[in-house]
Amino acid sequence: MRPGVGDQARRDSAERAPAAAGLTVLAVDDEAPALDEISYLLRGDPRVGTILTAGNAAEAMALLTRADPDMPMPDAVLLDIAMPGWDGVDLARVLSGLPRPPAVAFLSAHDNRAVEAYEIGAVDYLLKPVRAARLAEAVTRFCAARDATAEVDRRRFTDPQRTGVDRPSGAPARPPAAAPGSQDVMIAVDLAGSTRFVSRSSVCWAEAQGDYARLHVAGGGSHLIRTPLAVLQEEWAPAGFVRVHRGYLVALGRIVELRSVDGGYRILVSGQPAIAELPVSRRHLRTLKQQLLAGRRPGR
Repeated sequence: MRPGVGDQARRDSAERAPAAAGLTVLAVDDEAPALDEISYLLRGDPRVGTILTAGNAAEAMALLTRADPDMPMPDAVLLDIAMPGWDGVDLARVLSGLPRPPAVAFLSAHDNRAVEAYEIGAVDYLLKPVRAARLAEAVTRFCAARDATAEVDRRRFTDPQRTGVDRPSGAPARPPAAAPGSQDVMIAVDLAGSTRFVSRSSVCWAEAQGDYARLHVAGGGSHLIRTPLAVLQEEWAPAGFVRVHRGYLVALGRIVELRSVDGGYRILVSGQPAIAELPVSRRHLRTLKQQLLAGRRPGR
């Protein structure tokens, strides 16, 4: 262990390098010595400009959701895959639902979860102890992911009409899950006696279950919350959620197709490992069509 690394990491939650255009990387590990070592190695890479550290998923979410204009949002996250409580995979699934999700790479002492990690979109999977050369490869992937995102943003800025050009034929334009400029909302859910947080933008659809609602989230899985669907409908409408049936509230941006089936209508909803097919009631059909068509370009 490098002398003084731990003290320095805790004095500064963000460590800035001179390169203003350097990557902002968040490292998350519940083992302090491992976190110190990763921070040390990252500081030695000139492509990294800012290093944020967190000892667990809750600390990481606190960094990601606090409204601090001086704190840059991470371009990439290095996640210990095995942490007590909320593990790295749980956190990665939440991050994938953010409006601008960071690139994610996992850290682990074992390779038995590599397939799972890549299935949820990780750009790399590093085995501990991490060597400097191996970490440099991950940083290269982080840079490529950031550059790809920047290119998409550039095209949208220079040619707004490109929005939705690459979507499948017949699919409606997909508006963002949250209104521009609005903050994402973190939702507390109970799981096995502990409280976890999921981002509202990661919710693909909500399903009524009596006075409760079951949230089906991006990447797979669901969570039951003590809130009626009618309440969610009212509170989440400005964030792009639409009621399609008395039993379902859906993120408009996740709908990839509206189809007529056996005299009724159904929608296909993306975000989970398998495309979901949900019913649309006649009562809600007209409003749904209007909202879907509102996102389409003239002449499409």
